[in-house]
Amino acid sequence: MTKLLKSLWGRFLFQDSGILPTKRLLFIFVLLSFIFFLSSFWGISWESIIAVNLLVLIVSLFDLFFTPKKKELSFRRYMPIEMERGISYQVPIEITNHSTFSFNFQIIDAVPQSFKTAFPLYGKAEKEAMVHTTYEAIAPIRGKYEIKKLYFRYTSPLGLWEKQLTTEMIDMVKVIPDLSETKRYLENAQAFLLHEGLKIRKHQNGVGEFSKIRNYVVGDDPRKINWRQTAKLREVMTNEFEPEHGKYVTVLIDCGRMMGAELKKGNRLEKSLEAALTVSAAALKKGDYVSVLAFSKDVSVFVPAAKGMAHLQTILQAIYNIQVDASESNYAEVLHYLEMVQKKRSLILLFSDVRTFLHEENALLYLKRIRQRHLFLMIGIEDQTLIKRIGMEPDELQKAMSKSIAQQQMLIKKREKLKWEKQGLHMIEASEENLATSAVSYYIDIMNRNLL
Repeated sequence: MTKLLKSLWGRFLFQDSGILPTKRLLFIFVLLSFIFFLSSFWGISWESIIAVNLLVLIVSLFDLFFTPKKKELSFRRYMPIEMERGISYQVPIEITNHSTFSFNFQIIDAVPQSFKTAFPLYGKAEKEAMVHTTYEAIAPIRGKYEIKKLYFRYTSPLGLWEKQLTTEMIDMVKVIPDLSETKRYLENAQAFLLHEGLKIRKHQNGVGEFSKIRNYVVGDDPRKINWRQTAKLREVMTNEFEPEHGKYVTVLIDCGRMMGAELKKGNRLEKSLEAALTVSAAALKKGDYVSVLAFSKDVSVFVPAAKGMAHLQTILQAIYNIQVDASESNYAEVLHYLEMVQKKRSLILLFSDVRTFLHEENALLYLKRIRQRHLFLMIGIEDQTLIKRIGMEPDELQKAMSKSIAQQQMLIKKREKLKWEKQGLHMIEASEENLATSAVSYYIDIMNRNLL
């Protein structure tokens, strides 16, 4: 295909600049052709056919003089700098018409193909006026994207011709993990910690740092009554404690092959990222130091420990673009690396696939050494397929065989987990909907019990 043909083809695909006939003009010529075909039975001359076609074409071309020139139009796109994965965003586009002609228009924005949008956009711009139009965009895949162009078509007053132009407008947008769970925790931490009907304790009696003095309420420990303030205010006052601040939390995120397994919404890595950010926000809000390490066969990202809510943005910018690696995870390598970079005692939270991890005998040697200094907790996502097959009724031979194999796999997993837990390496599994909730709940419980 020659360069001219490529340009013409791109023009019809809404990807180039130029002038195109509208459906209305094509319909007029089709109608004329039908009339000429019928007239041919009465001996109409070729001169008459050519003359009428030229006349219609010339009249239609005059219609182009009543459309704005390209330099009389300006555009501006208000693309958000960051978009959360799977969340709908409104993207406004501003069109300024500096000419004395009004027109109808169509817009297609050159967003990445993975974005979910509805194009083209239709609208009308009045003369010497500014018009705003908005489209909805949903980004299902994390990453950093560059949007370079905006494709614009506008028609003449009679709607016989369309002018098309391509505007260069470069915007950078980052698609970050869904932070709905993190925001929900920061808005109402205690409500977020209601898991399976159990209210997580704020602290253990008599353990932690002094927080404040408040009024005594039913259910408080009488041993914590502050008698001096009670006598001064003539009201029963009690001391309130909270877990010690300044502990170290290390979050490990597995990016290996098994983390690419698809779930109801996204994959295991997506859910692990969301849970890791939520538990990081919980730890930073309570004044703890948080470091994050993402790995597969090698260490991909390492964010050193720091405290303060501003550090959450540092973590987010470092890990928002990590992807699933096609290779297997090298747990021994990452644990060896962790021994070198994390010298202070910390809570290690590993987000990974429990079933894969259980068969890593080499990792057990490193974990035994790490366990001497750190507290280890692994968090995985339940295999819903396995649970479903265990719970199905064995009313057929094939179902009975599938159920027995699933039960056998579950027993093997429990036996292996018991072996690891005897070494002091705890593992839990949660459903994808409750992964973030479970991670924060266990973190709070560990801090309440002062295990660090």
